[in-house]
Amino acid sequence: MRLRKLATAIVAVGSILAVSACSGGEGGDGGGKDDSFAIGVSQLVQHPALDAATEGFKKSFDDAGVDVDWDVQNAQGEQANATSIAQTFANDDLDLVLAVATPAAQAAAQAITDKPVLFTAVTDAEEAGLVDSSDKPGGNVTGTSDLNPVEEQLKLVKDVKPDAKTVGIVYSSGEVNSQVQVDLAKKAAKDLDVKIKEATIANSSELAQAVESLGKVDAYYVPTDNNVVSAVSTMVQAAEKNKALLVGSEAGQVESGAAITRGIDYTKLGEQTGEMALKILQDGKKPAEMPVETSSNLELVVNPKAAKAQGVEIPQKLIDEADNVID
Repeated sequence: MRLRKLATAIVAVGSILAVSACSGGEGGDGGGKDDSFAIGVSQLVQHPALDAATEGFKKSFDDAGVDVDWDVQNAQGEQANATSIAQTFANDDLDLVLAVATPAAQAAAQAITDKPVLFTAVTDAEEAGLVDSSDKPGGNVTGTSDLNPVEEQLKLVKDVKPDAKTVGIVYSSGEVNSQVQVDLAKKAAKDLDVKIKEATIANSSELAQAVESLGKVDAYYVPTDNNVVSAVSTMVQAAEKNKALLVGSEAGQVESGAAITRGIDYTKLGEQTGEMALKILQDGKKPAEMPVETSSNLELVVNPKAAKAQGVEIPQKLIDEADNVID
């Protein structure tokens, strides 16, 4: 009898150790510090804001000491490529997929239904059809929104150029996120006593012609439109040529030659998304129950040299207030 009890105890201890090993040690059911995951990243196009979001996402795993086998793909601004990447990820043995920008997220959400999908740099997840609602996503998809403070950004036109009466905006007709921002700009323009002149493009190669079609304007506003931002140098050239103030929607645009913005820090937005991913992978959280998150970190970024090339001077008050002054 005593031998039988001893054998039973040995088997029980062995079972406990086996379960502990499978569950990731000190991390319990959700995994632990030594976990390793396979994650696919589908980024719509290469430009500073989206690059920063992706790097911020990866940084959150580095900071947490979590090992990841990354498969990072770039759709080069083509929806067909984004769809192909999403279909490949759907068939791959991945623990989670990150989609960066609205069109990439839409492709991923449509193709991938059996694994968690997170998005970032998406303006309006509900309008894009990614979630049932921002508070209760309801499926396998959730993430972070980069909805801009469009009204505050448009107000910068008047802060820098008080006599401005017209603002030109070029955006992609196929990007839901861009239409949302343009609608917000039109609403804000009424209170600011400025008129919005708009033109649409299908891809970045049409940008120069679209800007020219706007005619004479006092300022340009660049929303977080992926086709426009990926070719923002065209907007900078137009602003300098026409002596029109160029207001951006995120810091990368100001670094590339826009005069000013009050916008989101995309690296921090990516980190925030990564923290959501860790909750899913390590703590067992369900995307369906994780509300879409937004960033409250806004930065005032100015580029006095760029403003001068556009024929304007940024008031010293704004320079003093700025979180970052681009030399």
